[in-house]
Amino acid sequence: MAGGEGRIVDAGGIRTVYHDHGAGDPIVLLHGSGPGVSAWQNWSTVIPRLAQRFRVLAPDIAGFGGTACDEPCDIKLWSRHLLDFLHALDIEKPLLVGNSFGGGLALAVAARHPERVGAMVLMGTPAGEFIQTEGLRSGWFYEPDRGAMERILKLFPHDPTVVTPAMVEERYLASARPGAQEAFRRLIPKPGAPGETIVRGVSEAVLATLPHRILVLHGREDKVVPPACGLRIAEHVARADLHLFGECGHWVMLERPDAFVSLVSDFTDEIFA
Repeated sequence: MAGGEGRIVDAGGIRTVYHDHGAGDPIVLLHGSGPGVSAWQNWSTVIPRLAQRFRVLAPDIAGFGGTACDEPCDIKLWSRHLLDFLHALDIEKPLLVGNSFGGGLALAVAARHPERVGAMVLMGTPAGEFIQTEGLRSGWFYEPDRGAMERILKLFPHDPTVVTPAMVEERYLASARPGAQEAFRRLIPKPGAPGETIVRGVSEAVLATLPHRILVLHGREDKVVPPACGLRIAEHVARADLHLFGECGHWVMLERPDAFVSLVSDFTDEIFA
């Protein structure tokens, strides 16, 4: 499927790059963070399959990919931008599918504006507090370099062969654009000594207030966001289910694409029935 170049929409004054494929019930895919990330880089392998049955939208979040942002990025801006994106395309109560940071963004929007979210699928999503992992530390200190990019990316999947030369090159080139690291460094606390820096996701108290159906997907071997975060979401959200994948790291959609598409499709059918 062609589509890597994306479309453009004005979302609350932010020129937003996004991808829009298929027709039917709306699924909005929210990418993770990290050097050189974009919606297409995160989701291109599964968009064509999901788009056979659903309308699939995947924006570059403000400050990432092709969506530049002149304002300092923080969770308030990212939340507002997502809501403005949905409004600009007249999308009501979609299924939000978030990978890592994208899952955290989905939770933040759902907590503040529960009426705007139909349900969520969360993969490798931070929740509560945990010690900053090597994957997050390495991303914060990254400066554009192909070798460094390859080393960082290989921390994400359980099987490092998931990281291809084409992926390394694509993300390296994106990371070399001026200002490409600014949004990520605002998202992740600056690392201190190993084992000392605490990362904070959505709190247990906020999770307990969510009325939404949530499907939690997490790799058992995730070295970027610990599997305990997925369990935390499942324990505190009343209507959450958890699927833990063995021999899988942080990128469920890339490492287990068949299971990912099947689970998301079945969940979407159930939500919009």
